Amino acid sequence: MKKILAFVMAAMMIIGMTACSGGANYTENNTEFIIGVSGPLTGGAAVYGVAVQNSAQMAVDEINAAGGLNGVMFKFIATDDTHDATKVAANYASMLEGGMQVSLGTVTTGPGLEYSKLSAEDNVFFLTPSASGDKIPEFDNGYQMCFADGNQGKVAAEYVNSLGLTEIGVFYKSDDAYSNGIFEQFKENLDPSIATVETVFTGEASDFSSQISTLKDCSFIFMPIYYQPASIFMTQAKGIIADNAVYYGCDGFDGLAGQFEDFSVIPQEVSMLSHFDSNATEGAAAEFVAKYTEKFGTDTLNQFGASAYDCIYAIYNAMNAAIEAGETIDVTISASELCEILKAQFNGGFTYSGVTGNDISWDESGYVAKGAVKYVLKEAN
Repeated sequence: MKKILAFVMAAMMIIGMTACSGGANYTENNTEFIIGVSGPLTGGAAVYGVAVQNSAQMAVDEINAAGGLNGVMFKFIATDDTHDATKVAANYASMLEGGMQVSLGTVTTGPGLEYSKLSAEDNVFFLTPSASGDKIPEFDNGYQMCFADGNQGKVAAEYVNSLGLTEIGVFYKSDDAYSNGIFEQFKENLDPSIATVETVFTGEASDFSSQISTLKDCSFIFMPIYYQPASIFMTQAKGIIADNAVYYGCDGFDGLAGQFEDFSVIPQEVSMLSHFDSNATEGAAAEFVAKYTEKFGTDTLNQFGASAYDCIYAIYNAMNAAIEAGETIDVTISASELCEILKAQFNGGFTYSGVTGNDISWDESGYVAKGAVKYVLKEAN
């Protein structure tokens, strides 16, 4: 009986030690600063996750080649959540146990809402490149490099308000946090004199004949959705929606051109709200495009990756700024300690200029402040 009791007690001690061996303790063995992210590396949204993985790793490689942070190198860990929020907890735990000290959060919004709660419990700083939900930075450890959905909706509405239209069409996914969030803010900020013809879909719908019929007389269609259903809609709408109509989306349209062997089969103009111009011929954006395409080609070149590249450099620059201000950041720093240092920077006037904007700034809301432009993916035929 004593042997059994001793065995049980020993097992309980081992379990207790394991339960306490989270990221804060693992950093004692770190020899590199570790940055993690959860994103869709496989599945229908993989073009976003792969772009983030490629771009973040490229930035880390450049920083390490230049000597790292005071001689200490960085390590980047990407985990696959297939755009499924139920996989986030396991990904987060594995990265934290692997010594993660700072994070890019998640690539997409649904998983990001779960990640936000988990990281807040451990006080892990994250700067997401592309999880744009308004509630992503709900807790004080979370920040966005991308526009929040509400901000995208607001800026998109301001653009539409300037066009002199009296009626527009809207096609969105009502059961998706990303799509619905943008639409709500868009509608709230749209000039009330502009009538809207609204159509929705849910789930994995792939037949949009009804929605296309409803929107067939609209000359401007706002589509705050991801590129997969957008490509299906545009293909099915050929010959029904007028050729001179305009399709206008947000950052979910990134990757859209890759869905068509010949994008010219879509006669309409296709444009989007963006903070990155993949056709840039000068400046930081052009340099990023040249480096990325040389290493990875053009199939996954999009603003999700450009934003991830900026995230890595913004975190690195903020760490440097903190050191210059007198903070001590060594390789064994805990995630929570580093979070407090980075929050002080991001809430205290720190700015960053890079691929997706100049003089980018943040405040305690976690939302980013930078300029946005209309980016034309293809001109009308």
